Parts: sequence; C-alpha cells; structure tokens
Amino acid sequence: MLKKARIAVLVSGGGTNLQALIDACASGVIKSGEIAAVISSKEGAYALRRAEKAGIPTAAVDRRSFSGRADFEKALAACIDGAGAQLIILAGFMCILSEEFTRRYDGRIINVHPSLIPSFCGEGFYGLHVHEKALEYGVKLSGATVHFVSEECDGGPIILQKAVPVEQGDTPETLQRRIMEQAEWKILPQAVSLFCAGKLSVNGSIVTIKE
Repeated sequence: MLKKARIAVLVSGGGTNLQALIDACASGVIKSGEIAAVISSKEGAYALRRAEKAGIPTAAVDRRSFSGRADFEKALAACIDGAGAQLIILAGFMCILSEEFTRRYDGRIINVHPSLIPSFCGEGFYGLHVHEKALEYGVKLSGATVHFVSEECDGGPIILQKAVPVEQGDTPETLQRRIMEQAEWKILPQAVSLFCAGKLSVNGSIVTIKE
C-alpha cells in the first residue's frame, strides 16, 4: 500500500470545513491523504473537539500569547514540521500568514475562500463580510474557490471553483450556509484528494489537473 500524504489542518473556529475533510477521509473521497494534525490559532476552538473525537492529534498555538507574528509563525511551523505534514490546509484559519511563511511552504498550502475569486476577496473579506458584500453588490451567482496560498491574500493559483446561486431573500447567513453545503464541503476535499494523489501541477498562476 502506498504511503499516504500527511496533512496539517489549520483552524480558528468551529471547524465545519475540517469536519468535511474528516468525513471525506472516512468515506474514501480522500484516499491518498490522512489528517496528521489539527492546529488552532485559539485555545478552546470547537474544531479541536472535532479532531479529538476523530482521534486526530491536536495543538493550540494561541496567536494572543505571542508578542509578534514572527514568534507565532515559528511555533506554528514547529507544529507543522513535527507532524511531518506535506500539505497544509487553511480551514477557517483567521490569521494572515507572512510572505516568509508562505514561501517556506510554497506549493504546499491551500485555502478555501467563500466567493468566486477574484470577486469579494483579499484583505478584509472573510466570514460573513464576504456574503454581505456579495448581497450588497447584487450578484446572482456566488460560490467558493480552493487555491494555493501565496504572499498575496487570496491571490494564489486557483485549483477549483464551484458556483452557487444567490436566491431571493437571502441573508448573509443563508448564503453562507448554502455556499458551505453546495461548494466548500465538496471542492475542498476534492482538491485535497487531487493534491495527495499527485495530480496537481502548477506553472506560474495556472494549475493543471493531471489525468
């Protein structure tokens, strides 16, 4: 049996995308990878309980306990490297990573963003703010994007996208839920599966999926 790729999932909150990954590993959607560690930027994040319930090792690297970003990222990297992670997934990780950090793990960090990049992305576009802006603008389609992480916020090469309709009477909360259920929880495990199976090739800003 081929050795599975080891994955570190970085979280900050409830861990709904983490749960989608745990379920995908259990169901066989992700065959070539395994979650080796779940690392939270906050003590007591519910995502850690999800991981513990699934028997996955956890760590809390609390951003508030460090005087600066460099020390925080040094501790974060120590956890990632200690887990032997080949892939790092940002799943509701509410910290902007430095250029030094992203270059250290170049081509090995992926993120899921709740819009169709390049719309409603970049600094300040996170959580419900993304959906509030989409509804303010009046778009008829939104969705989610899985992309590689670069030094530019939400600017790395796009792996997968999935569109989701905006419905009459939507609130930021109802739109957020629909995008999670119909897009994020589907394309994030799919992208992870492709990475772990060695089926993603990156050339500049273009990602190619190998047969």
